[in-house]
Amino acid sequence: MLTAPIDVVGLLVPLLISQNYWRGTLANAVLTVAIFASGGLYRARRHVGILDELPSICGRLLASAAVVAIIAAERHESVHYVGGFMRGVALSAGLVIVGRAFSRALTIAARKRRWVEHNAIIIGSGPVGLELARLLRRYPQYGLRFVGCVDVTRDEGVGGVPLIGTLDDLEKLTDMLECDVLIIADPACSESALMEILLQAVNSRTDLWAVPRLWGSRSLGGYPDHIGAIPIVKIGDTRLSGPRWAVKRASDVVFAAAALIVLSPVLLLCALATFLDGGRGIFFYQERIGRHGKPFKVIKFRSMPADERESQTNWSIAHDQRVGPVGRFMRRTSLDELPQLWNILRGEMSVVGPRPERPHFVEKFSVEFPTYAMRHRVPVGLTGLAQVSGLRGDTPISDRARFDNYYIENWSLWLDIKVVLRTIAEVVRGGGR
Repeated sequence: MLTAPIDVVGLLVPLLISQNYWRGTLANAVLTVAIFASGGLYRARRHVGILDELPSICGRLLASAAVVAIIAAERHESVHYVGGFMRGVALSAGLVIVGRAFSRALTIAARKRRWVEHNAIIIGSGPVGLELARLLRRYPQYGLRFVGCVDVTRDEGVGGVPLIGTLDDLEKLTDMLECDVLIIADPACSESALMEILLQAVNSRTDLWAVPRLWGSRSLGGYPDHIGAIPIVKIGDTRLSGPRWAVKRASDVVFAAAALIVLSPVLLLCALATFLDGGRGIFFYQERIGRHGKPFKVIKFRSMPADERESQTNWSIAHDQRVGPVGRFMRRTSLDELPQLWNILRGEMSVVGPRPERPHFVEKFSVEFPTYAMRHRVPVGLTGLAQVSGLRGDTPISDRARFDNYYIENWSLWLDIKVVLRTIAEVVRGGGR
């Protein structure tokens, strides 16, 4: 919580000395913070040390300074001007490093005095779990207070480490013990069974860390964090929340608004063609399930005579003879989906996300495929990673759910852009249903 504000203060100090370079100083501050954030320099760490971060900090400070200096040199031919600006950049870089050292020392001092600590449960009661428990009890500078272990069965604790419950009790224990951190060590169960349970705990706002397998072989490269000599990696938030959700929602609004304006002639032509093909009632409204399982009405261009009851339970109309030539063309090119841009503006959908499905099939697939319901952690989408990967129409639901959950857990703005570009390519090729 202290690191980012201290970095910003250090980067802006040159403004107190001279106002001649205020544009460059502000640009350097914004770029440096962005590069630090993208490089993980603002993520929570268990092992805190300025010397560990120093190479990464210096490299990113040089990169941001070089970019701003090149722009300044292009705008100002005066060597004196650019030299004065670079002296301010050098000062701010030094202050950032000093500020980092101060914040790290303050963090360690607060943790050692247990002013700042988080309750932690270790998952696994084997040798690795035992060693982690010992380290957390002995070294408070990691900021974690060990409260117990859980495993598949509740046998007697090993080596004085208390087993406070089984994996089935994990969600209840995280609430009862006010647990903030879960550390996966060496549980006696398969990874698929473990993740199914942990997703419930993660939804309870706990941080999830894991000891990687084969860590002693160095086959997986270096790790940026560790407890004692045991490397640990942080499992990213499997939900879209906080700043990431704000970025995605803002990009959705901008994209949908721009698309509605740019594509308004196309929408008008589609509406006219639908009217000429089937008369009044150019739009088709159907109930779908969105984020957190909430129903909403999706809007599409009508491609065949509407039957509300039939449409709720009929899986595919790809070969339905009632689909006219206009409707078939619009479905093949996905033009019938364009009115959903309005759903996006209303916040019911996203540009990219899992396919919106009808309540009948959501209930059916959630029973048959355990990971299917996890798709609803985010808003459903106009397009999605599963669709552009060839999983449309009569394709395995398990594969769709796997792609959708992969998208959620690895979301980035660039991933959304890639999916949109691939969707445009599919539309141009006419590769729809």
